[in-house]
Amino acid sequence: MTTGRGRSLGEIIRQGERSFSFEFFPPKDDAGETQLWDAIRALEPYNPTFVSVTYGAGGSTRDKTVAITGRIARETSMVPMAHLTCVGHTRDELEGILDLYIAEGVYHVLALRGDPQEGPRADWTPTEGGLNYALDLVELARSRGDFRVGVAAFPEGHPGADSLDVDADRLVAKANAGAEFAVTQMFFRASDYFDLVDRVRERGVDMPILPGIMPILNLSAIRRQGELIGTSVPDEIVERITAAGPEPEKVRAEGIKIAAELCEDLLDGGAPGLHFYTLNRSKATLEIFEALRITV
Repeated sequence: MTTGRGRSLGEIIRQGERSFSFEFFPPKDDAGETQLWDAIRALEPYNPTFVSVTYGAGGSTRDKTVAITGRIARETSMVPMAHLTCVGHTRDELEGILDLYIAEGVYHVLALRGDPQEGPRADWTPTEGGLNYALDLVELARSRGDFRVGVAAFPEGHPGADSLDVDADRLVAKANAGAEFAVTQMFFRASDYFDLVDRVRERGVDMPILPGIMPILNLSAIRRQGELIGTSVPDEIVERITAAGPEPEKVRAEGIKIAAELCEDLLDGGAPGLHFYTLNRSKATLEIFEALRITV
């Protein structure tokens, strides 16, 4: 079941009811496939606005991303949004991938430049015959007529942007090119999110921006990931997590509590919803929902 060419996710998010959405990634083996679908089934009763499926570096998970989003469209009540990146693809190949999505009944894409295969902080080199920016991919998808497009946003700025203002200008350009909403990278200070929204609104753009939520279940892992993508873990959060440990279950419990507090601050401050990075598991998200008193 899919919205198809009907109402866009941007329109749904704008209606004012709080949006909840979940992100998954293509699994590497049969056990991971089982875990993924267990998580999807556990979260489906919460009636998410959409679920997104990531796209591996250099297109390494292309076939699995297409297959998973197609299966979600066919077998669940949820709206799938497929990630698509510029990395490793020519323009013709990207058009072919968009054709595959249409054949699977998938009409929403998250258009991303993508990270170089060497990592997010490596120098960017476009693929010969390909696209250079997420903006180009937004324009390509919108030119096809069938697609509704979302994009990424960065509360602390993209690592490749010279300043927060430059980063906001790029997001506004993607909105002007036809992107209907944005989903942020993970972050841990509500003020970073609201400052980003203010920068975009000051530029005359009212595109909905969904905050991306990643609970801290392992402090060292989150800090490593944050260093790669330009997200900092505030000192006060490090202190809370450290004080809760060292037992992993205590670290996890404090991480869930911190995430729930962040979610409350975001919703109270006017965020249009929450987007959860699930890591293909439902437990942490459901625990946050319990803390927020969100029920089926």
